[in-house]
Amino acid sequence: MSFTWTSAHRAELDALKERYPSPKALVLPALWKVQEQEGFLSLEGIEAVAELTGYSKAEVYGVATFYTMFHLQPQGTYTLQVCKTLSCALNGQGTILDHLKERLGIEVGETTPDGQFTLTQVECLGSCGTAPVMQVNDTLHEHLTPESVDTLLDTLSDKGGSL
Repeated sequence: MSFTWTSAHRAELDALKERYPSPKALVLPALWKVQEQEGFLSLEGIEAVAELTGYSKAEVYGVATFYTMFHLQPQGTYTLQVCKTLSCALNGQGTILDHLKERLGIEVGETTPDGQFTLTQVECLGSCGTAPVMQVNDTLHEHLTPESVDTLLDTLSDKGGSL
């Protein structure tokens, strides 16, 4: 499978190239465009970013794997990012994570068979005072309990399928 930029994405990146001091500065926006286009970062997409920016494939891959917002595999409709840092751990993150694994029937890094949920752990989500927290796609959910997690999953399942 090869990767080809959509004409809209290529136009956006060409416009950004005019504003940036070096093509290498395009690495993050280009990775976003690949992920937007494919739903994740394929190796072919990473190669296209390397070609566009002048970085090596290994350098682009290093950037892609550094940030938790980039995905190297297809994700579920809902990506559940559970914070694993100290504040969340001290406030019940382990209980929340265990509850999610049991309820969804998957482990961290896996996606439910119906493609609805992908479970991940991430470093700080910046909400230590409201721990434990989880980000679902781009929405932060705070003060989690197993009951509030069940309510959230039920609501999400009603929007996109059964759980």
